[in-house]
Amino acid sequence: MLNFELYNPTNLIFGKGQIEKLSTLVPENAKIMLAYGGGSILKNGVHKQVIDALKDFEIIEFGGIEANPHFETLMKGVEIIREKNINFILAVGGGSVIDGVKFMSAATLFEGDPKDILMKRILLKDLSNVIPFGTVLTLPATGSEMNSGAVVTIASTQEKLSFGGSALFPQFSICDPTVIESLPKRQIQNGVVDAYTHVLEQYLTYPHDGYLQDRIAEGILQTLIEVGPKVVEKPTDYALASNYMWCCTMALNGLIQKGVPSDWATHMIGHELTALYGIDHARTLAIIAPSLYKVMFETKKDKLAQYGKRIFDLVGNDEEIAQAAINRTIAFFHEMGMQTKLSENTSDYENTSDFIVNRFEERGWIGLGEKQNITTAKVKEIVEMSY
Repeated sequence: MLNFELYNPTNLIFGKGQIEKLSTLVPENAKIMLAYGGGSILKNGVHKQVIDALKDFEIIEFGGIEANPHFETLMKGVEIIREKNINFILAVGGGSVIDGVKFMSAATLFEGDPKDILMKRILLKDLSNVIPFGTVLTLPATGSEMNSGAVVTIASTQEKLSFGGSALFPQFSICDPTVIESLPKRQIQNGVVDAYTHVLEQYLTYPHDGYLQDRIAEGILQTLIEVGPKVVEKPTDYALASNYMWCCTMALNGLIQKGVPSDWATHMIGHELTALYGIDHARTLAIIAPSLYKVMFETKKDKLAQYGKRIFDLVGNDEEIAQAAINRTIAFFHEMGMQTKLSENTSDYENTSDFIVNRFEERGWIGLGEKQNITTAKVKEIVEMSY
């Protein structure tokens, strides 16, 4: 097992009716920015629950954070935080809202051009240089409620870039599974596939001696396969909703990646598809992942075979099992409502591979994956196989 450090200071409050505890979690005398997205919390009652719980606090609202949060929008929020001397941010939403709040937290006190946080992937480690924040999760998917990473889109240049650092863990996150009852099916489908692929990025690498991490990862995958299709149809079933929400958090709170190799090339390529075409994040992962596993088959064959045996109970020789495991993954994505070809998601795809390769070369991303052997030539092959 590789050496590792595990640090996760987020206080996770999980279960029904937990939003009412907000007043005990927010610092005393906090001047709060309440940040949210397109306004669904105004319709589903979550906004009222939050306002009622924080009735003794001064609140300034900031809505309109996009499904892929735009740098340009977030900088407007940063201006308000500075102008109003806000000292705490509450993200009420899904991963996009939480990621947006992480950026505003980092950018407000940043000395220099805040765009550098994204362009130069600056790590934020000093708590005194960020605005503290908490979250109320309304859309399980990204795990952002219990990690220190985030992704923001620069709309003007069509770039979707990641950043993070140990100073960007939420102080607390409230996870009430009943909030998914009002979500559109598409968002729940996306959440399941996003979490599933988060696990695959940390699992489908090569055999190693992190046995426990593998078993935890496999448990999350098996649970998502079990509850995913059902929770889309029955979001009011608390057993399904709670297991779905907890899987999403566990998939990317740092636990299963400790001491083991990880990949993340599917995400890096997928982010470009979202930036270019506005395709839902989870759907870009379902487009790219199968092609990546096929192109990098020899590198990943042993772990694909383990995956096939343990998750799908497949039999045969390792090569057959590994191939079949990719097909079973595609079938699961289809069951979750994904269209796994780029051409099914946009008609304007012919030059996609060249555009992405050029972007990666400009950034110096010339060797991706757990072995840094996904070259730009491989990226081109992966993207074109995904057409």
